[in-house]
Amino acid sequence: MALNLDEENGEKNAPSDPFEGLKKHFNDILGTSGSKLGFVFPSAGYDDNRSDDDDTSAKEESEFIDRIKNFNMKPREIRNFLDRFVIKQAEAKKVLSVAVCDHYNHVRRCLLDDNALKMEYSKQNVLILGPTGVGKTYLIKNIAKLIGVPFVKVDATKFSETGYVGSDVDDMIRDLIKAANGNITLAEYGIVFIDEVDKIAMVSDAGGRDVSGRGVQINLLKLMEDSDVSAYSQTDMLSQLRAAMSFANGKKDHKQSISTKHILFIASGAFDKLSDIVKSRIGAKSIGFSVKIAKNDVDETYEYLQNASTSDFIKYGFEPEFIGRLPVRVACEALNSDDLKNILTSSEGSILKQYVEDFNGYGIKFTADDGALSTIAKLAASEKTGARGLLTVLEKLLRDFKFELPSTVVKSVKISEKTVSEPGKALAELMKGKSTATEAKTRRTKDTPTSSAGGRKNISVKNHEFGGQEIVQIQ
Repeated sequence: MALNLDEENGEKNAPSDPFEGLKKHFNDILGTSGSKLGFVFPSAGYDDNRSDDDDTSAKEESEFIDRIKNFNMKPREIRNFLDRFVIKQAEAKKVLSVAVCDHYNHVRRCLLDDNALKMEYSKQNVLILGPTGVGKTYLIKNIAKLIGVPFVKVDATKFSETGYVGSDVDDMIRDLIKAANGNITLAEYGIVFIDEVDKIAMVSDAGGRDVSGRGVQINLLKLMEDSDVSAYSQTDMLSQLRAAMSFANGKKDHKQSISTKHILFIASGAFDKLSDIVKSRIGAKSIGFSVKIAKNDVDETYEYLQNASTSDFIKYGFEPEFIGRLPVRVACEALNSDDLKNILTSSEGSILKQYVEDFNGYGIKFTADDGALSTIAKLAASEKTGARGLLTVLEKLLRDFKFELPSTVVKSVKISEKTVSEPGKALAELMKGKSTATEAKTRRTKDTPTSSAGGRKNISVKNHEFGGQEIVQIQ
C-alpha cells in the first residue's frame, strides 16, 4: 500500500485509500498550477469480466498447492534428472538434490500440519562457487522446472541499499511474483537464484552505486529467512496503480505482501580470489594435496574452494550474518575439452541442437563428424568461458554458412575437422558449381515457354548490367 508523508510531524502514515496517496503524488508532480487529478473507478462490470480469469487462477493455485503437498521426490531422482542436462558437477548435483528435497519436504509438512509451522527450522539456502559457464544457473533452472515452482534469476550487482541508484532487493521477490503470473501464493514457494553474489563482497562506487555491498548484504539476509515483502513497490508508479485497482475492485482478501518463509534462495559466484585466501589459511600440505594436483591450477582452485570456511568468506568481504544465511555450500568444477565435447553430444540442452534446428528452418540438414566436435571443443576450452565458449566458436565457424547456404540449392552440409580449421575454404568448395536459388529460378524462366490464351510462344531474354547488378528483362 502506498505511504505518504505527513509534512507537519514527519511521520509515515498509511492512507486508508491507496488512491489518496496516488492523487497526492500526481498533484505534487503537476505542481501548483491548479491542475487537479481525478480517478475513474472501474465499474461493477469490470469485476464480472474478470471472474473467469479469477476462477482459472484459483484452480491453478489449488493444483499447485496439491502438488507441493504430495511432494515425494528423492535426491537420487533429482540428480538423475540433472544428469540429462548438465555434464560433470557430480558433487554439486548431490548437494543441491538433498537441499531441495529437504526444503520442499519441510514445506509439505507445513502445508499438511499447522504444528510444523511452529517448529524451529533452519532453511537450507545454498551458495554455489565456481567459474563461469560450468552450469550453475542451468542446474537451478532445471530443478525448478522438474518440481514445477516459480523461478527467477537476478544479478546481485544491480541492487543497492536504498534503491535510488540500482534496484531495491525487494524487487527480486516481486520478480518472482511476475514469474508466477502474478499469483502471490505460488510465488511464496518459488526459488530465487542470485548470481554474481561475490561482486557485492567488496566496497565499490563504480557505475554510480550510492552504497557499498555491505548494505545490500544486510538487506538480503532479511529476505533469506522469514520476511514479508510488499507486492507493490512504493517507488514504482505502475505497481501502485495495480494496488489501487485491486482496492477499487473490492478485493479485500487480495494479498498485499508475500512471505519469504518458504522461498528457497540459491546464490552463486565465481569467487576468483577466494582460493588464495583458503590457501593462505591452511596451506597445501595440511589438506593432503599431492604433487599431481598442485601442478594443475584448475584442479587446485577447485579443491581450495571446496574447503572454504565461513572465516574465509568473511575475510573475502561478506558479513558474518549474511554468509550464515547460506549454510549449504558447494563448488563446481571447471570444464575441460572432453567435458565440452560431452555437452555437444550428450546433453539434452546441447547448443548443437539449436544449430541443427537453425539450418532445418532453411530446409538444410546439418551434421558434424566426431573430428569436428573434438576440434570445436578444444577451441571452446581455450576461450575459458566454459560451455559459453561453444556458442562463441560455433557462431564464428558457421556464420558464413548460415548466410550463404539458404540462398542456394544446397540441402545438406556436414562439417569435418578440416571444415573447422578452414571454414572459408570448405564453404567455397561446398558452393562450387552450386547455383543460387535466384539463378536457378532465372534459368528455369529462360528455358520454360509460357502460354497465353491457350497458345504457346517463345521468350527472348535480355540481360543488362545496372549499378553492378544484373537485370533480367523478359520480352
